[in-house]
Amino acid sequence: MPDIDDIDHQVLRLLREDGRRTFSEMAGEIGLSVAAVKRRVDRLRDLGVITGFTVQIDYAKLGWAIEAFTELRYPGTTPVSEIVRTAADVPEVQEVFTIAGDPDALIHVRVRDLGHLQQVIDRLRRAGDVTGTKTLLVLGTWTRDALAGRDAPRGT
Repeated sequence: MPDIDDIDHQVLRLLREDGRRTFSEMAGEIGLSVAAVKRRVDRLRDLGVITGFTVQIDYAKLGWAIEAFTELRYPGTTPVSEIVRTAADVPEVQEVFTIAGDPDALIHVRVRDLGHLQQVIDRLRRAGDVTGTKTLLVLGTWTRDALAGRDAPRGT
């Protein structure tokens, strides 16, 4: 495990709050020089602690207002690679989580509306060796990183 100190944690917190924050802004908040902040960010990247920078998207404004998780069940002999392959060709699938126990996988999907969700679920049910599904609609989302200390959940 890399040696991460309190200042590194401050840098990470500031980047989680706003990944476009400048080194100068972070330096002012932390009390370091711009060069020292850049060295810390570079070191955290080199260590693999920071794996990339991303953007947060309001998918509802793009017409993808419905978010759901679908549990998938498979026969006990199904290899994990087959579970992932089930969802790989479905563009609405955002993430695949293979998990221990029942169910075997949790699929995160984004769709336009409930009819579209039904089509995606039907497609997943026909893929591979799926023996059962259960779908849960997301009503709202709260993440510690995205809210960075704010307590109120945000809508999807």
